[in-house]
Amino acid sequence: MSESLDGLHRKIGSASELKQVVRTMKAIAASNITRFEQAVRSLDVYETAVKAGLHVSLHRQQMQSRLAQPATATGVILFGTDQGLVGQFNDELANFALRELADASSPVFWVVGERLAYRIRDAGMTIGRLWPVPSSTAAITGLVGNLLADVSAWLKQYPDQPLWVIHHQPAGGELYHPVAQRILPFDAGWRRDLLAMPWPDACVPEVMGDTIKTLGALIREYLFVSCYRACAHSLASENASRLAAMQRADRNIDEMLHVFRTQWNQLRQESIDEELFDVVAGFEALNTRRPQKPAPNHHGGIDNSSKALGSSVTASPAD
Repeated sequence: MSESLDGLHRKIGSASELKQVVRTMKAIAASNITRFEQAVRSLDVYETAVKAGLHVSLHRQQMQSRLAQPATATGVILFGTDQGLVGQFNDELANFALRELADASSPVFWVVGERLAYRIRDAGMTIGRLWPVPSSTAAITGLVGNLLADVSAWLKQYPDQPLWVIHHQPAGGELYHPVAQRILPFDAGWRRDLLAMPWPDACVPEVMGDTIKTLGALIREYLFVSCYRACAHSLASENASRLAAMQRADRNIDEMLHVFRTQWNQLRQESIDEELFDVVAGFEALNTRRPQKPAPNHHGGIDNSSKALGSSVTASPAD
């Protein structure tokens, strides 16, 4: 019995320690969600400025569209995770990407996140390069810069080919969903949307200097903003998924602790009952074997009248 109680006591202690770890991870995940969502909101102002610059530049420079040409290659940037405890995060994104690119020509994947890369390799796809997941908002800038350097080299070999960015996007609280965005090449709809963007006042500025260089720089910034936003959304979604997983783990630990404590209380009560039964049984056994003493008279002594009467009766026949 004592071994079972000791075993349950160790399980309760281990579960309690694990619960503290889960609570810490929940707090970290919730903090990270807020941090990455703030990074996306802070990017909105810069993105508005870049689009405004493109709006002005496109009025001065006409871009040629080559979308009518058949695609011979497809570039795909995927944002996944390096760490676990995120549920079906990587599986859902990999399945979504493969469905979206089922008809793509010779897709090449730039994957952010080792666990997502396993799924892509298992599907028989080509991975151009694998990048680690950034751990902070400051690290996103370096990652996106390296990604765009690889993409630029690929575009020199395959100009005007489609480039997709696929990632999870937060949907509020612990929810998220996968999204796919084609960021290259720029088509007529993209230009039309930018040209239709209203200017905040009546004074529309003009581009100073080389319009083509300015337009090229603004397009690079537009690509940077698109990839930065996708990465920040993915990191916020990863932490939302981890928070949901930790919520489930916390509930499961509470249920386990309830079961363990109930079993411990039952075993402890059974142990106490057995000890009480042993005490009662021992007392009864001692009381049964103990000799009974004569009952005292009203003077506190032993009543000897019966002995005297017996002696007088036995002596009468001799007389």
